[in-house]
Amino acid sequence: MSPDMGRYFYSEVHINSPWHQVLAAFWQRYPNPYSTHVLTEDVLYREVTPSNLLLSRRLLTKTNRLPGWAECIFPTHMARAVYILEDSIVDPEANTLITKTWNLNHGTLMTVVERCMFEKDHSQPAWTKLKREAWISSSVYGLAWPIQEFGLARFKSNQAKAMRGLDYALTRIQTEAPPHLHDDQGESAEKQKPSPTQAPPTSAQKPSQFV
Repeated sequence: MSPDMGRYFYSEVHINSPWHQVLAAFWQRYPNPYSTHVLTEDVLYREVTPSNLLLSRRLLTKTNRLPGWAECIFPTHMARAVYILEDSIVDPEANTLITKTWNLNHGTLMTVVERCMFEKDHSQPAWTKLKREAWISSSVYGLAWPIQEFGLARFKSNQAKAMRGLDYALTRIQTEAPPHLHDDQGESAEKQKPSPTQAPPTSAQKPSQFV
């Protein structure tokens, strides 16, 4: 694979929790002790479509510590914060959550695009399937390959932390939830639980890209 093609990551895992709980944990996963590199999260746009899809766009701010060898090459004044856009689509009828994230700054150094799908496992209704893909590229002449390798290694490390953070949020939800929320088949639980679909849009202008 040439550096211009970048690096590709794929994983598929099964989460031992029903989809509606994973959805709730997704919105409540920050802050958690495993994602201290996530500094802020802000909702930029939210809409419930006529077909009952929830569209959201959020802005996340994360720290971006460079490896030692890169600090010797790139300017010391380079911003260490990375701004991430996250688009998501929730389909409550299909029991799916699709997300796409990408960095807004440091694109020449490295661009990371991630796509995730959380969906109900119909063969095991008490479980949720998560498919994750990522594309990592760099435009730094002569250093693209090592930067992409570093980016892939960091991505894998961060996703392991992200899964622990999601598990942390799930444990908190399952501990605090009323008994009916633990019923895997309970449609009433899905209707009664706090849902991000109740939030009004935060912007009058719809973003042009959604997953």
